[in-house]
Amino acid sequence: MINRHATEPAHCPINVVVVAPQGISAFHLSVPLMIFDISPDDRRLFNVRIAAEQPLVTLTGGQVGVSSSGGLDLLDDAEVVVVPGWADLGTPPSSELAARLVASHRRGAHVVGLCYGAYALAYAGLLDGRRASTHWVAEADFGARFPCVNLDMNALYVDEDRIVTSAGTGAALDCCMYLVRKLCGAREANSVARLMVLPPHREGGQSQYIDQPVPSSSHDALLSGLLDHMRGNLQEDHSLDELANRVAMSRRTFTRRFRKATGMTVGAWLEAERLRRAKELLESTALSIEQVAEQSGYRTSVSFRQSFNRTYNMSPRNWRRTFSLDG
Repeated sequence: MINRHATEPAHCPINVVVVAPQGISAFHLSVPLMIFDISPDDRRLFNVRIAAEQPLVTLTGGQVGVSSSGGLDLLDDAEVVVVPGWADLGTPPSSELAARLVASHRRGAHVVGLCYGAYALAYAGLLDGRRASTHWVAEADFGARFPCVNLDMNALYVDEDRIVTSAGTGAALDCCMYLVRKLCGAREANSVARLMVLPPHREGGQSQYIDQPVPSSSHDALLSGLLDHMRGNLQEDHSLDELANRVAMSRRTFTRRFRKATGMTVGAWLEAERLRRAKELLESTALSIEQVAEQSGYRTSVSFRQSFNRTYNMSPRNWRRTFSLDG
């Protein structure tokens, strides 16, 4: 059993093994190799090795391969095992890799799946009954393959009992920085972050990068015109009775046809459309937060901030700072 605990920074160097599956992208492989290989002020925090089932690993698109440090037996004394990606989402890991991932966790190692690397952990059964994250593009596929996993599509990374998964691509950097902080302490994590020109911790969640389209039209001609009206008048209350009367329907018929046409309730559609408008204003104008709230249809800036934070795990001000077209 590994004796290093999250409550106390570990003595360094910590043994990290990065599993390199065939067909992995150069970027995904390089993230943990870069983060864990940094030695701030010549203090080596981690001892990093690459494990593979074949001596030469071919990268995405058949690019020049990477030589491994050894075979999967390297996992046997690793304190952190990282699967940085997974090329073929429909192909489970070999029985040997799956068994060694499970054995690594049982003896106390952190087992990490970055981005699609979560698939390898899920195939091995390590994520059953646990909360996990992966790239938002794979939400439907991952959910269908692994219904026993509690998939969190907003989290940048998730750590449950030393099983760590991250959202896509850039979130792998956040996840590795989190592990540096957890295993070596905030001082060392800040040093690594400065050398990498990265924030030690990034605010917000994966949802801020997911384009969640609001149905803008409908095959129902009456409702298409109504959606245009609602979008052009976001500052109005738009009661169900008023909207139903506008298209000459009963309230019950209107709500049923609206959900069928858009896949959303009227309230959910309006909320999503108001947030979409707010994001546009935050990114492209210098309007105050109060003005953005008003023009997006919110009665108060407080209700706007609460809704925005609840949806994106980020304040409107920080959204503007991150995504403003003016940089």
